[in-house]
Amino acid sequence: MPKLQKGFTMIELVMVIVILGILAAVALPRFYDLQKDARLSKGQALLGSVRSASAIVHSAALVQNITTGNISMEGVNIPLINAYPRANAAGIIAAANITAATDAVTIGGGGAAAGSVITIRVNGATNPALCQISYTAPAANAAPTIVFNGTRANC
Repeated sequence: MPKLQKGFTMIELVMVIVILGILAAVALPRFYDLQKDARLSKGQALLGSVRSASAIVHSAALVQNITTGNISMEGVNIPLINAYPRANAAGIIAAANITAATDAVTIGGGGAAAGSVITIRVNGATNPALCQISYTAPAANAAPTIVFNGTRANC
């Protein structure tokens, strides 16, 4: 009675390794592109959060007829400048509920005066300065400027 072969031959093993190598070479660039897409999507989601938070705080300030001072939103006091959140951590960052560690972002700049700019950079971007949200506190009788300058190439 002939002995049954168990396991793979060396040629079969080499062929499996070659096929896996080819698949990895094809899949790896696609995976890298997905990371860029994810960072771009994160930036767009943060932009939506900042815009929504600014609009909600502004609406509450209009209802209460206040333009400066603080307004309470879900138990958090948000400081105002011209009826919008200030461009600082206690203002728009708190209103949008953004945290650097949880959201994997870097927050920079900011201030309490009209015209102050705070930036929210997406961590891991190819060019972080070109994958960020900028919030500029408004002048009197104006809305804040909220811009996301990210592109697929930069994020």
